Amino acid sequence: MDPEKEKADVSLYVGEDLFNRSTEPILTKIGNADSSPLDRDPNGINAHLKVSFEDVIAEPASSQSFDKVWIGSNAAFELVKFIFYRVLSTLLAVPVAFMLGLMFGVLSCIHIWILMPFVRSFMTLLPSMQMVWRTVTDLFITPLFQSIGKSFSSIQVTATE
Repeated sequence: MDPEKEKADVSLYVGEDLFNRSTEPILTKIGNADSSPLDRDPNGINAHLKVSFEDVIAEPASSQSFDKVWIGSNAAFELVKFIFYRVLSTLLAVPVAFMLGLMFGVLSCIHIWILMPFVRSFMTLLPSMQMVWRTVTDLFITPLFQSIGKSFSSIQVTATE
């Protein structure tokens, strides 16, 4: 194994051509040229979190700081975002992944072993229950409400002023 190929450098782009590359971040991780980076968000769940410096800080043409100040603040933004994400993900990733795995495991178990058998059983019994309900309705409820309707149909209400 060649240690030079395995080593990854973190480089900072500072220069005038920075303004021409608005989509490329200042802080990039350079690895092997032949290996492609692993897509950790293939479904684009967190596409809204692709925030660059230009999305947060923008200077109009009428009021701009010195170029070196802009480049330095851009570098500071990218560096702090990079470092804090790494530190927080190092501290929180395993416990949060454990809790989410536990939660989705419990939800899957409840859904597979309790909810779906109940729903399937209910749907299987539904045609026979529908027949029983129709019989009860035809025998008791329909005649009751028809007689109540006939009783109230003889009542007349008139409004006087």
